[in-house]
Order: sequence, then structure tokens, then C-alpha cells
Amino acid sequence: TRPRPEGATGNPGDEAMTLYFLVKYLHVAGAIVILGTGTGIAFFMLMAHRSRDAAFIARTAETVVIADMLFTLTAVLLQPVSGGVLMWLSSTSWSERWLTTSLGLYAVAGLFWVPVIFMQIEMRDLARAAVEQDQKLPPRYFALFHRWFLFGIPGFGSVMAILWLMIAKPL
Repeated sequence: TRPRPEGATGNPGDEAMTLYFLVKYLHVAGAIVILGTGTGIAFFMLMAHRSRDAAFIARTAETVVIADMLFTLTAVLLQPVSGGVLMWLSSTSWSERWLTTSLGLYAVAGLFWVPVIFMQIEMRDLARAAVEQDQKLPPRYFALFHRWFLFGIPGFGSVMAILWLMIAKPL
């Protein structure tokens, strides 16, 4: 090992993990969870739907509902907390346009995401009933899936825009 300069503390090359960077890490991890879970849920629901197999759809929707409650909901609730702590630690003003735009888009995402949860639950229940009664999926299932798909566009699009705003801070 090389000798350290007089007065040097800590290990050479090590940087202290500050509270700000820890919270920022958690905030970015939360964004990854929201985007990753949303993408995974959309993919698996779409693949199950394309199969037209009620049993497969029921099993997939059951898992999707659990994933949304376990991962997405947790991240969605923690994002504003970690974001607020980051604002406080960095003295960011509420008047920053990128921030107010992000918060508006967060509300839009939420307005589209909350109904989607109930759609997923109902689609799961309709698929289960079709399996139990040995019937085809009812028209209501297909109408819900169409609406679920359409709600995903502004919901997921808002989250993508928020991510860009957090990174670029263009406004």
C-alpha cells in the first residue's frame, strides 16, 4: 500500500455516502420499480390476453394484482416521501417548473393507475368465473382489457415523462 499524505483520513479513493445520495439512490430505485413493474405487468397481461385462455388469464391477472399491490403501490407511496426529502436536502424550491410539471404528471399517472387496479381485479374475477363455469370469456372482459390498455398509455407515458424531467430538469 502507498503511504497516505499527512492529515488524510479514510481510505484512499473512498467517498463518504451522504444522506442526499442515499435518498437519491432510493428515489431512483423507486422509479425503476415503478417502471419495471409497470412494463412487466403490461407485458404479461398482454401475453395472457392474446392467448384467449381464461385459466391462463386468471392466473396471470392474479399474479399481476399481487405485484401491483406489493411493488408498485409501495414505490408509488414512497416516491413522494423520498422526493420531498431530496427537495429539503437540496433546498429545491416548489416553484421549479420541472418539479411542478413532474408533480402534475404524477397526479395524471395516479388518476389512470388507480382505476387500472380495479380493472385488473375484475378481469381476474371474470376469467376465474369463465373457468369455473367452463365458458368463454364474457364481452365485459374484452371491454375491460381494451380500457385497461388505453389507460396504460397516459399512465405509463406520464411516468416516462417524469423520469425525463427528473434527469434533464429542462424547465
